[in-house]
This record gives sequence, structure tokens and C-alpha cells, in this order.
Amino acid sequence: MAAGDLHPLILVPGQSGNQLEARLTEAYQPSTPACRTPHGDDWFRIWMDRSLLLDSAGQLCFAEQLSLVYDADDDDYRNVPGVETRVPFFGSTLGLRFLDPDHKDSSLCMDTLVKSLEEIGYDDGLNLFGAPYDFRYGLAGQGHPSKVATQYLEDLKELIEKASKMNGDKPVIILTHSLGGLLTLHLLNRNLPQWRQKFIKRFIALSAPWGGIVMEMLIFTCGDTMGMPSVNPLIIREQFRRTESNLWLLPFPSVFGDRPLAITKDRNYSAANMAEFLQAIGFEEGAKPYESRVLPLLEEMALPGVPVTCIAGVRVRTPETLVYNGGGKFDEAPELVYGDGDGLVNLESLLALESQWSNSPEQELKVIKIPNATHSGILMEEFAVREVIKEVLDANSFL
Repeated sequence: MAAGDLHPLILVPGQSGNQLEARLTEAYQPSTPACRTPHGDDWFRIWMDRSLLLDSAGQLCFAEQLSLVYDADDDDYRNVPGVETRVPFFGSTLGLRFLDPDHKDSSLCMDTLVKSLEEIGYDDGLNLFGAPYDFRYGLAGQGHPSKVATQYLEDLKELIEKASKMNGDKPVIILTHSLGGLLTLHLLNRNLPQWRQKFIKRFIALSAPWGGIVMEMLIFTCGDTMGMPSVNPLIIREQFRRTESNLWLLPFPSVFGDRPLAITKDRNYSAANMAEFLQAIGFEEGAKPYESRVLPLLEEMALPGVPVTCIAGVRVRTPETLVYNGGGKFDEAPELVYGDGDGLVNLESLLALESQWSNSPEQELKVIKIPNATHSGILMEEFAVREVIKEVLDANSFL
């Protein structure tokens, strides 16, 4: 297919799927002077720079500087005082191709996918665009402010309109990964049907956690090493807990119901009592914004009225229940009970739209399941990327 015949395409990454930069101002009060020393007042890449995580002192600074603070008076999240952040390369794929340009093997990057799109005629800045964002922030339910994420939706809307205009007013294909799918669905539903019909050709969502992720509960209790053995997960846990979008990715009651997801000797926790779970693990400050801001947001899953394709990895062992045998000590790693999914997102979450929209003939929905494709592998493994490219070509030829 000739490049001029292609519909413009915008890539929206998942959580942690693009670079972030930070700068420390005089208002920053570090827990240790070492947290200021390496950077001074200059902008630096904080996500992702693996050199920042080589020792416990660096990990503490990393977690501290990337954390968000919930301001109860403003009912919104903000950076830690004295830490400024920005998203580089908006509109381009540069910030998506590699998270850490010094370690180009980093996962969740889109370089393989971008190269495959280039092979069929896409060109960065001409008919191919990237829409990175500050993935720490999330949206909130109606009546609650979410300044950063709402501004991102406005920026993404403008990019869609710009991409269409640059390409002969062709409607745009939006290709998302993981959390990017949730953001894009809300973008569509927050704009008029006439706008969607004019500017959106097809919405292709890869590995979207439509109903949340059980593994988020594990991250809230035990943290995560991010694939680096030197990282102390309990240090990084504080940053993960203070990432607003992680609250959004906890299992949705509408998808997981009252099935026990975390089991302790004293009681069980399901998606229906997630606020109590947050309190039980010692993160009381997260319970109120979860109940007031996140739960109402979960009900906003309306039909977008544009063609949607969900592409999901299946038949990969995925944690679906956490069993804590330590007498209520959530710091200790639980026993994991596995089910189906993509290794991170559970099958019922990946396929939630299929079940929720099955009785809606007015909504075009196509579901593609790729056996053995993991959550990150869907962006990098040749057999998975090949299926994604097929769907992009199909969207371009669809009449």
C-alpha cells in the first residue's frame, strides 16, 4: 500500500511506556542531600534511566521524585513539591521507541512495532505520530478534577485533528497499548459523536486492562523490582502506591465481582471491597480518592460508536489470586494462584468489552486473541506484531 493511501496513525503507549523528564527546583526538600547532587537544576530523564536504580540510595531518590501527592483540598494529584516533570517528544514516536536509550533492550518499548509500521509505509511526523503522556496521573469520575490527565486528552484530541488535516482530512487510526486504551476510550466518549465519526477510522487496543489487573494488588503490597534484581521492591513500592493511575488499574468490581482476589487468614478481599484492602495494607491515604475519584470513573464505559478492535494475548500464566500466609503481613510475597491472561492482565479484563458490549449490535467490535503473546511481547514478538500489522492494514482497506 502506498504511503499516501494510508490513514494517519497515532500510537498511545501504556503505563510506563514512554520517557519522562524531571527537574528539581529550590523548593525540593530531599530526604537526603544525595537526591539533589547528581542533577542540580537541569532537566534529566527520570523514566527510564537504569543508572538511577543501582543502589538503595538512588532507588529512594527515584521513588521520592516520581511520587505524586493527593491534595485533599483541591481533590487532585500533583508532583512532590519542588519536582517538575515534563513529557518529551509529544507528537513523535521518539519517546516510545526506547524507555532508556542507553539500554535498548528495555521492555514495554515500541521500537519493533514502529519499525514494522515503517515497513508498510508509515513515516514519523508525516502519517505516524506518538502521543506520550505522564502515565502517573489518571482520570477521575464526573465532578472531580484531574488536571494533568484531562489536559492530555485535550492534547491528544488536537493531535488527532492535526494528523487528519496533514493527511488530506483522512480519519485517524488510534493504536494503543495497555492503559492507553482506557484513556482513549474516555477521550472518545467525552467528545461528540459527530467528532468521532469525522476523525476516527478505527480504534485498535492492544492488551487493554478494561477491568483492571489483579497484579496491581501485589504491587501495592510487595512493590516491584521492574525486572532489575538490584532493586529493593519495598523502596519502589512507595512510588507505586503514590501513582494515581495504579488506583485506576486495581480490579474493577463490575468485572471481577465478589470473587476473592487476596486471601489472608483473617479475611478475604475482592474487587468489591478494594478500599478496605488499601486500608488493611497500610495505605489508608489511598482509600478515599479510590472511593471518590476512581469508582465513579469505572462506570464510564459507554459505547464509543466507532469501530473497535481488541487484540489480546492469551494462554499465558497470569496471577489471579494472592494467598497471604504470613498472618496478615502483606510485605511478604504471597502464594500465587494462576489463571489465563497475558502474564499481567487477566483474561476477564482483556475480554471485558466483549462481554459488556455483546448485546449492542450498533457497536462494531472485533476481538483477536493471540496465544502465548505476553503483555509486553505483543509489542516486540514477531508473531504478535505481525497480527497487529494485519489489523492496521485491514483498517486502511476497510470500506
